[in-house]
Amino acid sequence: MDAATASASVVGSSMTTRRPPSSVTRSAILTANEPHFLRFAAKPRLPFSIKHYSPLSYSKPRNGRMALGSRRGMVVRASSSPDSAGPTAPIAPLQMESPIGQFLSQILISHPHLVPAAVEQQLEQLQTDRDAEEKKEEPSASAGTDLVLYRRIAEVKANERKKALEEILYALVVQKFMDANVSLVPAMTPSSTDPSGRVDMWPSEEDKLELLHSPEAYEMIQNHLALILGNRLGDSTSVAQISKLRVGQVYAASVMYGYFLKRVDQRFQLEKTMKILPNASNGEKSGIEQSVGEDMRTAGLGDSYKAVSSHPEVSSWSGGISPGGFGHGIKPCRLRTYVMSFDGETLQKFAAIRSKEAVSIIEKHTEALFGRPEIVITPQGTVDSSKDELIKISFNGLKRLVLEAVTFGSFLWDVESYVDSRYHFVMN
Repeated sequence: MDAATASASVVGSSMTTRRPPSSVTRSAILTANEPHFLRFAAKPRLPFSIKHYSPLSYSKPRNGRMALGSRRGMVVRASSSPDSAGPTAPIAPLQMESPIGQFLSQILISHPHLVPAAVEQQLEQLQTDRDAEEKKEEPSASAGTDLVLYRRIAEVKANERKKALEEILYALVVQKFMDANVSLVPAMTPSSTDPSGRVDMWPSEEDKLELLHSPEAYEMIQNHLALILGNRLGDSTSVAQISKLRVGQVYAASVMYGYFLKRVDQRFQLEKTMKILPNASNGEKSGIEQSVGEDMRTAGLGDSYKAVSSHPEVSSWSGGISPGGFGHGIKPCRLRTYVMSFDGETLQKFAAIRSKEAVSIIEKHTEALFGRPEIVITPQGTVDSSKDELIKISFNGLKRLVLEAVTFGSFLWDVESYVDSRYHFVMN
């Protein structure tokens, strides 16, 4: 099952999410190798006093001191700074709940450059805890109640580690946006400063987001935007009234498209550097490139590519979106031609999200941004749209949302690969 299959149910936990298979083989050449991805030769010292303590203890912040713990948590005393006083605006829509997540949230606010070092320590502790669990001997079957209790405790601890891992991944994604000086779109609510009730009062930041992708990948992103907005792509003033559920579906699908795009772009860039790209991808005119205008009807890519980006959802929007129809504004580009040269099996492998943790992050982040939708199924098996909440948003705001979502997916691929190299959780 590819990433797009999950996209149909990724918005809101009230919808059932079908998880992608975990049997996809990960190519060794697709590990994160971005020049801007943080690495450090030696672990910098954190400006906190840290000590381990008993399981599941947590106390609210008081007098600059915050106690955190999972199985082995940490007591953290943040160093004082002039900026630490007073309330701070959320830096991301999703508020982290686990002790480790809240610990990383505090560091993101006070010392964002130290997040990688803190993550390294937390991953080491998670690995230590997991190794200790695996070495424990399970009680014999004759133990009865003890065996049931043992398994239940082990399950609770495994769930704690999974939640902590999800929030580590999310904190790293947020940190990459902060490094790029790009603010994440806040939770979707009507603006109190705009009398029309528009929700998109955030800055465009298109130039900054463009710099976070390779030129070839950004060409593909422009095609993705053209499929969604059609001839409204250059319209920066018109406002549409659109179903919040539909916008959320497109956002989630665009996150998965960005994840897929980063995965294939890394392979493309490597093969380009090694000068082993197929001839068609090196600029020679080919039958595949000539047929690119057929877009979703193209045999080798159509069904899977359409599923990855979930554009059937987009095409059903009201308000004049994509008036040029499917494929309007699509331009040939080298990376697109390269992707179209994949066979169906390879394409499905690249389209799959590799871990349940990544799927969960997409679900939770999208729900935090757009809220939990109320889904009503009619007796005929269709979705009742009468209770859909409508929002007013400009086409420029829609473009900003899609660009952020694609970048979020690209960053998610990076941090998933990075964390998996230190704490293996991606099931190949």
